[in-house]
Amino acid sequence: MEASDVQTSRNTSWQRRSREHVWHPCTQSIRLEAVPPLPMARGEGVWLFDHDGRAYLDATSSWWVNLFGHANPAINAALKAQLDTLPHVMLAGCTHAPAIELAERLSALTGHALGHCFFASDGASAVEIALKMSVHAWRNAGFERKRRFVALRHGYHGETLGALHVTDVPVFREAYESLLGRAFTAPSPDARGALPGEGAAEVAARQAAALDALLAEHRDSIAAVIVEPLVQCAAGMAMHDPDYVRRVRAACDRHGVHLIADEIAVGCGRTGSFFACEQAGIWPDFLCLSKGISGGYLPLALTMTREAIHRAFVDDDLARSFLHSHSYTGNALACRAALATLDLFQGDEVLTRNRARAARMHAGLEDRLRTALAGGRVNHLRQHGMISAFDVVDPGARFAERFHLAAREQGLLMRPIGATVYLMPPYVISDADIDRLTEGTVATLNALDAGETGGRRNVALA
Repeated sequence: MEASDVQTSRNTSWQRRSREHVWHPCTQSIRLEAVPPLPMARGEGVWLFDHDGRAYLDATSSWWVNLFGHANPAINAALKAQLDTLPHVMLAGCTHAPAIELAERLSALTGHALGHCFFASDGASAVEIALKMSVHAWRNAGFERKRRFVALRHGYHGETLGALHVTDVPVFREAYESLLGRAFTAPSPDARGALPGEGAAEVAARQAAALDALLAEHRDSIAAVIVEPLVQCAAGMAMHDPDYVRRVRAACDRHGVHLIADEIAVGCGRTGSFFACEQAGIWPDFLCLSKGISGGYLPLALTMTREAIHRAFVDDDLARSFLHSHSYTGNALACRAALATLDLFQGDEVLTRNRARAARMHAGLEDRLRTALAGGRVNHLRQHGMISAFDVVDPGARFAERFHLAAREQGLLMRPIGATVYLMPPYVISDADIDRLTEGTVATLNALDAGETGGRRNVALA
Protein backbone atom coordinates (compact mmCIF):
# COMPACT_ATOMS: atom_id res chain seq x y z
CA MET A 1 0.00 0.00 0.00
CA GLU A 2 1.36 3.41 -0.98
CA ALA A 3 1.71 6.25 1.53
CA SER A 4 -1.13 8.20 -0.07
CA ASP A 5 -3.45 5.19 0.34
CA VAL A 6 -2.58 4.97 4.03
CA GLN A 7 -3.34 8.68 4.48
CA THR A 8 -6.63 8.37 2.65
CA SER A 9 -7.54 5.48 4.94
CA ARG A 10 -6.80 7.68 7.93
CA ASN A 11 -9.09 10.38 6.54
CA THR A 12 -11.84 7.83 6.02
CA SER A 13 -11.37 6.42 9.50
CA TRP A 14 -11.65 9.85 11.12
CA GLN A 15 -14.79 10.59 9.09
CA ARG A 16 -16.40 7.32 10.15
CA ARG A 17 -15.56 7.84 13.83
CA SER A 18 -16.83 11.42 13.69
CA ARG A 19 -20.14 10.33 12.14
CA GLU A 20 -20.57 7.69 14.82
CA HIS A 21 -19.71 9.73 17.90
CA VAL A 22 -19.76 13.51 17.21
CA TRP A 23 -23.04 15.38 16.95
CA HIS A 24 -22.12 18.09 14.46
CA PRO A 25 -23.71 21.57 14.80
CA CYS A 26 -25.91 23.05 12.08
CA THR A 27 -25.77 19.71 10.28
CA GLN A 28 -28.40 17.22 9.19
CA SER A 29 -26.97 13.97 10.49
CA ILE A 30 -28.59 12.06 7.64
CA ARG A 31 -26.41 14.03 5.19
CA LEU A 32 -23.07 13.10 6.75
CA GLU A 33 -22.58 10.21 4.33
CA ALA A 34 -23.08 12.49 1.32
CA VAL A 35 -21.15 15.37 2.88
CA PRO A 36 -18.51 13.78 5.12
CA PRO A 37 -16.84 16.14 7.60
CA LEU A 38 -13.30 17.12 6.65
CA PRO A 39 -10.83 15.64 9.15
CA MET A 40 -8.36 18.48 9.65
CA ALA A 41 -4.84 17.60 10.79
CA ARG A 42 -3.27 21.03 11.21
CA GLY A 43 -3.56 24.71 10.35
CA GLU A 44 -1.09 27.37 9.30
CA GLY A 45 -2.01 30.94 8.42
CA VAL A 46 -5.09 31.00 6.20
CA TRP A 47 -4.67 27.31 5.36
CA LEU A 48 -6.08 24.12 6.87
CA PHE A 49 -4.65 20.71 5.97
CA ASP A 50 -6.32 17.31 5.99
CA HIS A 51 -4.57 14.00 6.67
CA ASP A 52 -3.70 13.65 2.97
CA GLY A 53 -1.84 16.95 3.06
CA ARG A 54 -4.51 18.63 0.94
CA ALA A 55 -4.80 22.34 1.64
CA TYR A 56 -8.01 24.33 2.05
CA LEU A 57 -8.11 28.11 2.25
CA ASP A 58 -10.22 28.95 5.30
CA ALA A 59 -12.54 31.42 3.54
CA THR A 60 -14.92 31.71 6.52
CA SER A 61 -12.28 32.15 9.26
CA SER A 62 -13.65 28.93 10.79
CA TRP A 63 -17.10 30.35 11.52
CA TRP A 64 -15.86 33.93 11.73
CA VAL A 65 -13.48 33.49 14.68
CA ASN A 66 -9.97 33.18 13.27
CA LEU A 67 -8.66 36.71 12.74
CA PHE A 68 -4.90 36.26 12.42
CA GLY A 69 -4.51 32.81 10.96
CA HIS A 70 -4.15 29.36 12.41
CA ALA A 71 -1.19 28.67 14.73
CA ASN A 72 -0.30 32.36 14.88
CA PRO A 73 3.19 32.57 16.45
CA ALA A 74 2.44 35.59 18.65
CA ILE A 75 -0.77 34.14 20.11
CA ASN A 76 0.90 30.74 20.51
CA ALA A 77 3.74 32.30 22.51
CA ALA A 78 1.37 34.26 24.75
CA LEU A 79 -0.65 31.14 25.53
CA LYS A 80 2.44 29.05 26.28
CA ALA A 81 3.66 31.67 28.75
CA GLN A 82 0.25 31.91 30.43
CA LEU A 83 -0.03 28.12 30.59
CA ASP A 84 3.07 28.00 32.79
CA THR A 85 1.69 30.52 35.29
CA LEU A 86 -2.12 30.43 35.66
CA PRO A 87 -4.42 28.52 33.27
CA HIS A 88 -7.63 29.25 35.20
CA VAL A 89 -9.07 30.44 38.48
CA MET A 90 -12.69 31.20 39.29
CA LEU A 91 -13.58 34.86 38.91
CA ALA A 92 -16.04 34.79 41.81
CA GLY A 93 -14.02 36.01 44.78
CA CYS A 94 -10.75 35.96 42.80
CA THR A 95 -9.27 37.99 39.98
CA HIS A 96 -6.21 37.89 37.76
CA ALA A 97 -4.12 40.10 35.51
CA PRO A 98 -5.33 38.89 32.07
CA ALA A 99 -9.00 39.61 32.88
CA ILE A 100 -8.21 43.00 34.40
CA GLU A 101 -5.92 44.07 31.55
CA LEU A 102 -8.40 42.91 28.90
CA ALA A 103 -11.30 44.78 30.51
CA GLU A 104 -9.16 47.92 30.81
CA ARG A 105 -7.96 47.82 27.21
CA LEU A 106 -11.40 47.19 25.75
CA SER A 107 -12.86 50.00 27.83
CA ALA A 108 -10.14 52.33 26.54
CA LEU A 109 -11.06 51.40 22.96
CA THR A 110 -14.55 52.80 23.64
CA GLY A 111 -13.11 55.99 25.11
CA HIS A 112 -14.28 54.55 28.46
CA ALA A 113 -17.92 54.99 27.41
CA LEU A 114 -18.33 51.30 28.23
CA GLY A 115 -16.33 50.85 31.39
CA HIS A 116 -17.37 47.45 32.74
CA CYS A 117 -16.91 43.96 31.25
CA PHE A 118 -18.82 40.86 32.32
CA PHE A 119 -17.12 37.71 30.99
CA ALA A 120 -18.77 34.61 29.58
CA SER A 121 -17.87 31.68 27.33
CA ASP A 122 -19.83 32.13 24.08
CA GLY A 123 -21.78 34.68 22.10
CA ALA A 124 -25.25 33.47 23.06
CA SER A 125 -24.28 33.80 26.72
CA ALA A 126 -23.06 37.36 26.16
CA VAL A 127 -26.44 38.21 24.61
CA GLU A 128 -28.35 36.61 27.48
CA ILE A 129 -26.27 38.59 29.97
CA ALA A 130 -27.16 41.83 28.18
CA LEU A 131 -30.87 40.94 28.12
CA LYS A 132 -30.90 40.02 31.80
CA MET A 133 -28.87 43.08 32.82
CA SER A 134 -31.23 45.39 30.92
CA VAL A 135 -34.41 44.04 32.52
CA HIS A 136 -32.81 43.86 35.96
CA ALA A 137 -31.44 47.40 35.74
CA TRP A 138 -34.88 48.73 34.85
CA ARG A 139 -36.39 46.73 37.69
CA ASN A 140 -33.87 48.15 40.16
CA ALA A 141 -34.80 51.62 38.91
CA GLY A 142 -38.48 50.96 39.61
CA PHE A 143 -39.63 50.16 36.05
CA GLU A 144 -40.75 46.55 36.45
CA ARG A 145 -42.98 46.63 33.37
CA LYS A 146 -39.97 47.16 31.08
CA ARG A 147 -39.14 43.54 30.36
CA ARG A 148 -39.77 43.05 26.64
CA PHE A 149 -37.31 43.39 23.76
CA VAL A 150 -37.26 44.55 20.16
CA ALA A 151 -35.31 42.48 17.66
CA LEU A 152 -34.91 42.92 13.91
CA ARG A 153 -36.50 40.79 11.24
CA HIS A 154 -34.07 38.00 10.25
CA GLY A 155 -31.77 38.91 13.14
CA TYR A 156 -29.63 36.24 14.77
CA HIS A 157 -28.28 36.39 18.33
CA GLY A 158 -27.70 32.77 19.32
CA GLU A 159 -29.57 29.56 19.97
CA THR A 160 -29.87 29.18 23.74
CA LEU A 161 -33.40 29.97 24.88
CA GLY A 162 -32.77 33.54 25.97
CA ALA A 163 -30.82 34.43 22.83
CA LEU A 164 -33.31 32.54 20.65
CA HIS A 165 -36.03 34.75 22.13
CA VAL A 166 -34.57 37.64 20.07
CA THR A 167 -33.50 35.56 17.05
CA ASP A 168 -35.78 35.71 14.01
CA VAL A 169 -34.53 32.78 11.93
CA PRO A 170 -37.40 30.29 11.61
CA VAL A 171 -35.24 27.17 11.15
CA PHE A 172 -33.74 27.77 14.60
CA ARG A 173 -36.91 28.98 16.36
CA GLU A 174 -39.83 26.89 15.21
CA ALA A 175 -39.17 23.70 17.17
CA TYR A 176 -38.81 25.68 20.41
CA GLU A 177 -41.44 28.38 19.92
CA SER A 178 -43.48 27.24 22.91
CA LEU A 179 -40.47 27.81 25.20
CA LEU A 180 -39.71 31.36 24.06
CA GLY A 181 -40.75 34.78 25.26
CA ARG A 182 -42.50 37.31 23.03
CA ALA A 183 -40.22 39.88 21.48
CA PHE A 184 -41.38 42.68 19.21
CA THR A 185 -39.97 42.44 15.68
CA ALA A 186 -38.95 45.55 13.73
CA PRO A 187 -38.27 45.55 9.97
CA SER A 188 -34.71 44.91 8.83
CA PRO A 189 -32.71 47.79 7.31
CA ASP A 190 -31.22 45.33 4.77
CA ALA A 191 -30.24 47.47 1.77
CA ARG A 192 -31.42 44.67 -0.55
CA GLY A 193 -34.96 45.67 0.42
CA ALA A 194 -34.71 49.06 -1.28
CA LEU A 195 -37.84 50.34 -2.98
CA PRO A 196 -37.56 51.95 -6.43
CA GLY A 197 -35.49 55.12 -6.17
CA GLU A 198 -34.07 54.23 -2.74
CA GLY A 199 -30.48 53.69 -1.72
CA ALA A 200 -29.12 52.15 1.46
CA ALA A 201 -29.45 55.44 3.37
CA GLU A 202 -33.12 55.78 2.45
CA VAL A 203 -33.83 52.19 3.51
CA ALA A 204 -32.11 52.91 6.82
CA ALA A 205 -34.20 56.04 7.41
CA ARG A 206 -37.47 54.30 6.52
CA GLN A 207 -36.89 51.29 8.72
CA ALA A 208 -35.56 53.37 11.61
CA ALA A 209 -38.79 55.39 11.46
CA ALA A 210 -40.79 52.15 11.76
CA LEU A 211 -38.74 51.18 14.81
CA ASP A 212 -39.23 54.63 16.32
CA ALA A 213 -43.01 54.27 15.96
CA LEU A 214 -42.89 50.87 17.67
CA LEU A 215 -40.91 52.30 20.59
CA ALA A 216 -43.28 55.24 20.91
CA GLU A 217 -46.24 52.89 21.23
CA HIS A 218 -44.70 50.38 23.64
CA ARG A 219 -41.97 52.30 25.46
CA ASP A 220 -43.42 51.49 28.89
CA SER A 221 -42.93 47.76 28.36
CA ILE A 222 -39.73 47.68 26.29
CA ALA A 223 -36.40 47.22 28.05
CA ALA A 224 -34.02 47.15 25.07
CA VAL A 225 -33.55 47.01 21.33
CA ILE A 226 -30.94 44.54 20.06
CA VAL A 227 -29.22 44.99 16.69
CA GLU A 228 -26.27 43.60 14.74
CA PRO A 229 -24.59 46.82 13.60
CA LEU A 230 -23.89 47.11 9.84
CA VAL A 231 -24.27 43.40 8.93
CA GLN A 232 -26.91 40.85 9.90
CA CYS A 233 -24.64 37.91 9.23
CA ALA A 234 -26.88 34.84 9.56
CA ALA A 235 -29.54 36.65 7.52
CA GLY A 236 -27.32 36.16 4.48
CA MET A 237 -24.84 38.98 5.15
CA ALA A 238 -27.63 41.58 5.08
CA MET A 239 -25.82 44.93 5.11
CA HIS A 240 -27.17 48.33 6.07
CA ASP A 241 -26.09 51.95 6.21
CA PRO A 242 -24.44 53.15 9.46
CA ASP A 243 -27.08 55.88 9.66
CA TYR A 244 -29.55 53.22 10.78
CA VAL A 245 -27.53 52.61 13.94
CA ARG A 246 -27.33 56.37 14.59
CA ARG A 247 -31.09 56.69 14.25
CA VAL A 248 -31.76 53.71 16.50
CA ARG A 249 -29.50 55.16 19.19
CA ALA A 250 -31.44 58.44 19.00
CA ALA A 251 -34.79 56.62 19.14
CA CYS A 252 -33.72 54.61 22.18
CA ASP A 253 -32.64 57.79 23.95
CA ARG A 254 -35.90 59.51 23.03
CA HIS A 255 -38.09 56.73 24.40
CA GLY A 256 -36.03 55.58 27.38
CA VAL A 257 -34.93 52.20 26.02
CA HIS A 258 -31.56 50.46 26.21
CA LEU A 259 -29.60 49.69 23.03
CA ILE A 260 -27.76 46.35 22.81
CA ALA A 261 -25.17 46.06 20.05
CA ASP A 262 -24.46 42.44 19.17
CA GLU A 263 -20.95 42.73 17.73
CA ILE A 264 -20.14 39.06 18.21
CA ALA A 265 -19.62 38.54 14.47
CA VAL A 266 -19.12 42.11 13.25
CA GLY A 267 -16.75 43.43 15.92
CA CYS A 268 -12.97 43.04 16.21
CA GLY A 269 -12.31 44.79 12.91
CA ARG A 270 -14.51 42.64 10.70
CA THR A 271 -16.54 45.55 9.28
CA GLY A 272 -13.59 47.94 8.90
CA SER A 273 -13.38 49.56 12.35
CA PHE A 274 -12.57 47.71 15.55
CA PHE A 275 -16.14 48.15 16.80
CA ALA A 276 -18.84 48.36 14.13
CA CYS A 277 -20.63 51.04 16.18
CA GLU A 278 -17.71 53.39 15.62
CA GLN A 279 -18.84 53.87 12.01
CA ALA A 280 -22.16 55.21 13.31
CA GLY A 281 -20.42 57.49 15.81
CA ILE A 282 -22.38 56.07 18.77
CA TRP A 283 -21.94 53.76 21.74
CA PRO A 284 -24.70 51.39 22.88
CA ASP A 285 -25.69 50.67 26.46
CA PHE A 286 -24.48 47.08 26.08
CA LEU A 287 -21.95 45.73 23.59
CA CYS A 288 -21.50 41.96 23.14
CA LEU A 289 -18.23 40.48 21.87
CA SER A 290 -17.11 36.91 21.22
CA LYS A 291 -15.84 34.95 18.18
CA GLY A 292 -12.75 36.88 17.06
CA ILE A 293 -11.89 38.44 20.40
CA SER A 294 -9.65 35.47 21.30
CA GLY A 295 -8.23 35.19 17.78
CA GLY A 296 -10.07 31.93 17.16
CA TYR A 297 -8.22 30.07 19.89
CA LEU A 298 -10.45 29.64 22.93
CA PRO A 299 -14.10 30.21 23.85
CA LEU A 300 -14.49 33.71 25.28
CA ALA A 301 -17.29 36.25 25.34
CA LEU A 302 -17.97 39.45 27.18
CA THR A 303 -20.70 42.02 27.66
CA MET A 304 -19.55 45.61 28.01
CA THR A 305 -21.78 48.19 29.64
CA ARG A 306 -21.93 51.72 31.00
CA GLU A 307 -21.07 52.95 34.49
CA ALA A 308 -24.68 53.96 35.15
CA ILE A 309 -25.93 50.44 34.50
CA HIS A 310 -23.20 48.89 36.65
CA ARG A 311 -24.09 51.34 39.44
CA ALA A 312 -27.72 50.16 39.37
CA PHE A 313 -26.58 46.81 40.79
CA VAL A 314 -24.37 48.14 43.60
CA ASP A 315 -26.57 47.46 46.61
CA ASP A 316 -26.60 45.54 49.91
CA ASP A 317 -29.85 43.86 48.87
CA LEU A 318 -28.91 40.54 47.29
CA ALA A 319 -31.96 40.65 45.02
CA ARG A 320 -30.64 43.86 43.43
CA SER A 321 -27.27 42.30 42.56
CA PHE A 322 -26.51 40.71 39.19
CA LEU A 323 -26.15 37.06 40.14
CA HIS A 324 -25.02 35.36 36.96
CA SER A 325 -22.02 33.09 36.45
CA HIS A 326 -20.18 30.63 34.23
CA SER A 327 -17.57 28.21 35.55
CA TYR A 328 -14.99 29.43 33.05
CA THR A 329 -15.87 33.12 33.36
CA GLY A 330 -12.80 35.19 32.52
CA ASN A 331 -10.63 32.13 31.86
CA ALA A 332 -7.01 33.31 32.09
CA LEU A 333 -5.84 31.46 28.99
CA ALA A 334 -8.69 32.85 26.88
CA CYS A 335 -8.11 36.37 28.20
CA ARG A 336 -4.39 36.08 27.40
CA ALA A 337 -5.23 35.00 23.85
CA ALA A 338 -7.49 38.07 23.57
CA LEU A 339 -4.71 40.35 24.83
CA ALA A 340 -2.33 38.90 22.25
CA THR A 341 -5.00 39.51 19.61
CA LEU A 342 -5.28 43.16 20.68
CA ASP A 343 -1.49 43.43 20.52
CA LEU A 344 -1.62 42.33 16.88
CA PHE A 345 -4.20 45.01 16.12
CA GLN A 346 -2.08 47.63 17.84
CA GLY A 347 1.25 46.73 16.27
CA ASP A 348 0.46 45.68 12.70
CA GLU A 349 -1.75 48.50 11.35
CA VAL A 350 -4.32 45.79 10.73
CA LEU A 351 -7.31 48.01 9.99
CA THR A 352 -5.34 50.10 7.50
CA ARG A 353 -4.00 47.04 5.72
CA ASN A 354 -7.42 45.42 5.74
CA ARG A 355 -8.79 48.29 3.67
CA ALA A 356 -6.41 47.32 0.85
CA ARG A 357 -7.19 43.62 1.28
CA ALA A 358 -10.92 44.29 1.23
CA ALA A 359 -10.67 46.46 -1.87
CA ARG A 360 -8.71 43.75 -3.71
CA MET A 361 -11.18 41.06 -2.67
CA HIS A 362 -14.20 43.07 -3.78
CA ALA A 363 -12.57 44.15 -7.07
CA GLY A 364 -11.60 40.55 -7.81
CA LEU A 365 -15.15 39.36 -7.30
CA GLU A 366 -16.60 42.24 -9.27
CA ASP A 367 -14.32 41.54 -12.21
CA ARG A 368 -14.72 37.77 -12.22
CA LEU A 369 -18.50 37.92 -11.69
CA ARG A 370 -19.02 40.53 -14.38
CA THR A 371 -20.77 38.13 -16.78
CA ALA A 372 -22.86 36.52 -14.04
CA LEU A 373 -23.92 39.92 -12.72
CA ALA A 374 -24.82 41.21 -16.18
CA GLY A 375 -26.75 38.05 -16.98
CA GLY A 376 -28.67 38.05 -13.71
CA ARG A 377 -27.12 34.80 -12.45
CA VAL A 378 -26.01 36.60 -9.29
CA ASN A 379 -26.98 39.92 -7.75
CA HIS A 380 -26.39 42.19 -4.76
CA LEU A 381 -22.59 42.01 -4.75
CA ARG A 382 -21.79 43.88 -1.55
CA GLN A 383 -19.08 44.52 1.02
CA HIS A 384 -18.50 45.84 4.52
CA GLY A 385 -14.88 45.72 5.60
CA MET A 386 -13.51 42.18 5.33
CA ILE A 387 -16.90 40.70 4.44
CA SER A 388 -17.84 40.31 0.78
CA ALA A 389 -21.01 38.58 -0.39
CA PHE A 390 -23.32 38.00 -3.33
CA ASP A 391 -26.62 36.20 -3.85
CA VAL A 392 -27.19 33.42 -6.37
CA VAL A 393 -30.43 33.66 -8.33
CA ASP A 394 -32.43 30.42 -8.66
CA PRO A 395 -29.83 28.39 -6.76
CA GLY A 396 -31.64 25.06 -6.90
CA ALA A 397 -31.99 22.38 -4.25
CA ARG A 398 -29.30 22.01 -1.57
CA PHE A 399 -27.29 24.86 -3.07
CA ALA A 400 -25.23 25.54 0.04
CA GLU A 401 -24.27 21.87 0.34
CA ARG A 402 -23.42 21.53 -3.35
CA PHE A 403 -21.38 24.74 -3.32
CA HIS A 404 -19.51 23.62 -0.21
CA LEU A 405 -18.53 20.33 -1.83
CA ALA A 406 -17.54 21.94 -5.11
CA ALA A 407 -15.48 24.56 -3.27
CA ARG A 408 -13.52 21.77 -1.57
CA GLU A 409 -12.41 20.66 -5.03
CA GLN A 410 -11.04 24.17 -5.58
CA GLY A 411 -9.11 24.00 -2.29
CA LEU A 412 -11.54 26.34 -0.50
CA LEU A 413 -13.43 25.84 2.75
CA MET A 414 -16.68 27.76 2.22
CA ARG A 415 -20.16 27.48 3.70
CA PRO A 416 -22.87 29.57 1.97
CA ILE A 417 -25.88 30.80 3.92
CA GLY A 418 -28.86 29.73 1.83
CA ALA A 419 -28.28 31.31 -1.59
CA THR A 420 -25.71 33.78 -0.24
CA VAL A 421 -22.04 33.13 -0.96
CA TYR A 422 -19.74 35.07 1.32
CA LEU A 423 -16.00 35.55 1.80
CA MET A 424 -14.72 36.31 5.30
CA PRO A 425 -11.05 35.24 5.39
CA PRO A 426 -8.47 35.81 8.16
CA TYR A 427 -6.72 39.17 8.18
CA VAL A 428 -3.33 37.65 7.31
CA ILE A 429 -4.43 36.66 3.80
CA SER A 430 -1.92 37.61 1.11
CA ASP A 431 -2.70 39.26 -2.24
CA ALA A 432 -1.95 36.00 -4.02
CA ASP A 433 -4.34 34.09 -1.78
CA ILE A 434 -7.03 36.77 -2.19
CA ASP A 435 -6.76 36.22 -5.94
CA ARG A 436 -6.88 32.46 -5.45
CA LEU A 437 -9.97 32.86 -3.25
CA THR A 438 -11.91 35.05 -5.69
CA GLU A 439 -10.90 32.92 -8.70
CA GLY A 440 -11.85 29.73 -6.85
CA THR A 441 -15.18 31.15 -5.72
CA VAL A 442 -16.24 31.99 -9.26
CA ALA A 443 -14.80 28.72 -10.59
CA THR A 444 -16.94 26.88 -8.02
CA LEU A 445 -20.06 28.70 -9.18
CA ASN A 446 -19.22 27.96 -12.81
CA ALA A 447 -18.62 24.27 -12.02
CA LEU A 448 -22.05 24.02 -10.40
CA ASP A 449 -23.66 25.65 -13.43
CA ALA A 450 -21.87 23.23 -15.74
CA GLY A 451 -22.55 20.23 -13.51
CA GLU A 452 -18.81 19.61 -13.26
CA THR A 453 -18.09 18.86 -9.62
CA GLY A 454 -16.01 15.70 -9.86
CA GLY A 455 -12.25 15.46 -9.57
CA ARG A 456 -10.00 17.15 -7.07
CA ARG A 457 -8.19 20.33 -8.04
CA ASN A 458 -6.93 21.47 -4.64
CA VAL A 459 -3.22 21.40 -4.01
CA ALA A 460 -0.96 20.09 -1.30
CA LEU A 461 1.17 22.90 0.10
CA ALA A 462 4.43 22.45 1.94
